[in-house]
Amino acid sequence: MARAVIVGCGYVGLELGRQLASDGHDVTGVRRSDDGLAAVESAGLDPARADATDPESLSSLPDADWVVFAASSGGRGADAARRVYVDGLRNVLDEYGDRESPPERLVYTSSTGVYGDHGGDWVDEETPLDPTTDKTRVLAEAERVAVEGAAEAGIDGAVARFAGLYGPDRYRLDRYLSGPVTEGYLNMVHRDDAAGAVRFLLSDEGARGTDTLLVVDDEPVAKWSFADWLADECGVARPDKRTKEDRLADGDLSEAARRRILTSKRCSNGRLRELGYEFAYPTFREGYRAAIDDYRADGGAG
Repeated sequence: MARAVIVGCGYVGLELGRQLASDGHDVTGVRRSDDGLAAVESAGLDPARADATDPESLSSLPDADWVVFAASSGGRGADAARRVYVDGLRNVLDEYGDRESPPERLVYTSSTGVYGDHGGDWVDEETPLDPTTDKTRVLAEAERVAVEGAAEAGIDGAVARFAGLYGPDRYRLDRYLSGPVTEGYLNMVHRDDAAGAVRFLLSDEGARGTDTLLVVDDEPVAKWSFADWLADECGVARPDKRTKEDRLADGDLSEAARRRILTSKRCSNGRLRELGYEFAYPTFREGYRAAIDDYRADGGAG
């Protein structure tokens, strides 16, 4: 049995905690708020109050064999992201690296946003990073901290680079059924597989020594194709479509939104598959089935 501490035990962290606990591991979920701690307890995990941006608060956390840093900056800008992802991660590494028995493994959850634009081409773990926003540049810096900073602290550090998360409470039915849908690619991973990949990085001997893992399902899909498939499965009319040029000509876009539209890539899970991870939801077809069934059962109101 291993002792695991999940710093920022939210959407993915709670599912990860449930999976690790089902394997018999001792799991502590770290949150800042009363509501967050209640969610941790409801998931059957040990709750602990701490804030990665407050080094003193981290001293109360239990020792751990495995630490997962899955904290969120709350969707705010680059400065807030730096305080959480870079400074907060360093605080956690400083705290655990100074302990008599430091963790053997740390996993930091990052984003495929660090790749930037590749014109729809495939990317993998060997593709050079080219973050295009202040926030994604912060994420790339945090990845370096997770690997190099962890090594300096005597900890085996790894990065799980997530594609777009979806799953319970985060399906995008309204967005894609209502339209209009702007062209581009979707790279997705179900919440349960995002958690499962981190669990794999922590516990599978074959994954040890892996410092970066792209966590995405088997099939990146064109947004127009996905929207049409979803509409057909839900039994509704296919939504209107827009080209990138049409959307960019609207003139109501923020600079961040423009960059998102212009950023295109397809993410490969080849390394994750080669290491032996088995997906619960290999593609969006399996992953969206529960949401589609609920939508049809509710008469289109789901």
